[in-house]
Amino acid sequence: MITSFKNCQLETLGVSFLDEHVLRVSLNRPQSLNAINTQMGHDLLAVWEALSQDDHGVRSVILTGEGERAFSSGGDLKERRGMSNDAWLEQHRLFERAFLALLNCPIPTIAAVHGVAYGGGFETALACDFIYASQSAQFCLSEVKLGIIPGGGGTQTLSRAVGERLAKEMIMSAKVLSAREAFEHGIANQIFKDQSDLMESVTALAKKIAMHAPLAVQGAKKSIHQGLQVDLGRGYQVELDIYNQLIHTNDRREGVNAFNEKRAPVFKGE
Repeated sequence: MITSFKNCQLETLGVSFLDEHVLRVSLNRPQSLNAINTQMGHDLLAVWEALSQDDHGVRSVILTGEGERAFSSGGDLKERRGMSNDAWLEQHRLFERAFLALLNCPIPTIAAVHGVAYGGGFETALACDFIYASQSAQFCLSEVKLGIIPGGGGTQTLSRAVGERLAKEMIMSAKVLSAREAFEHGIANQIFKDQSDLMESVTALAKKIAMHAPLAVQGAKKSIHQGLQVDLGRGYQVELDIYNQLIHTNDRREGVNAFNEKRAPVFKGE
């Protein structure tokens, strides 16, 4: 159990604060193109569950990959070589829990992608709230080459991002998209010249999100995510339920007072 991100030690992840409220999580197996092995599954699950249970002051999260070549190449096939069916299923149950924990994390998550994002790496990025990418980024769900299909939510998250027809084309043919193509199809929100520009811009965005009322930001994330799963009328009711909850918060009163007093608000997430 993670008790503090300030002194957090994880075998396959780098975790650090960029300021008081912005957490940077980096997939840290660059020698293996940040492939997701069993230990990384445990580490990712620990981080997302900790953020869901206690935010530790975190208001936005940047997820990226160490090194210059990859965000993540997906599941570690060297570890999986010769793995029994039972062992494979056991490992995948761990990965499923990690993917779901990321999808359900209340804190805004931004994937900063450079280099390859294949298979489970691409699915991890898709599970974040949105994606910023450098021009070196490449995106592919390549599982059909291995005799399987995406198992980290890819058939669902990609379809919601690009629509049914392109998702089918990409997954069935293991099509690789460039950063530009990912941007044009709505997978990447923005693209940048290089990794340095990418991280500078995504850090600025994460800090901007962290400036706003955290309960309101989390409420907006929840409303959008849940509302898209139902019809418009029920989606509007989800929005109203969250809106009405926020009326009673100190942050709502602080926001209104700060506006009228012509000063910057000081939000405390309460």
